[in-house]
Amino acid sequence: VRHWYADNGEKGLRLDYDLDSNSIVFDLGSHEGQWASDIFSKYLCTVYCFEPVSSFVEYSTKRFAKNDKVVIHRFGLSNDNKVIKISHCGTASSIYQGDGIEEADLVKATNFMTQNNISRIDLMKINIEGGEYDLLDHLLDSGFIKKIANLQIQFHDFVPNAKQRKEDIKKRLEKTHLLTYQYEFIWENWRLR
Repeated sequence: VRHWYADNGEKGLRLDYDLDSNSIVFDLGSHEGQWASDIFSKYLCTVYCFEPVSSFVEYSTKRFAKNDKVVIHRFGLSNDNKVIKISHCGTASSIYQGDGIEEADLVKATNFMTQNNISRIDLMKINIEGGEYDLLDHLLDSGFIKKIANLQIQFHDFVPNAKQRKEDIKKRLEKTHLLTYQYEFIWENWRLR
């Protein structure tokens, strides 16, 4: 963690991309929308926010009410359409740990892309508290991964078999993307080859 902050990861690496006002950005696990706000402010790009926790969605909806380029969705993206129980504690949420339980909708990612005519994504930020493994497997299996220019991923180690699943995904991602930075179980970025 110390190296991440010493390297200005939060305000440097996480926001330093070749984007412009025509870019499409997906913020998966948008929480209250701070990263979406930062990336929009820097590039004036269109940002699709996906957040299944109702209190975070309510906050973000108010926050971006006058900005039609930041679109809030009250569901997450995954490998299938499903309803899950999600717990949240303060500013974090997880399907694996926590207190306050609520039901949350997940939508099959490729179905969402098709229904919304999304043929490319310039940057997809993924911080979905353990759901990243199923989602990435789905994007890899479907081939849609080749339409995503940058993947900014926070892998979580509290998921069963997290290290092995992460290694398996890494091997598959290496075929289409190049690892541009990695801070183990903090943030990493993969750029399309």
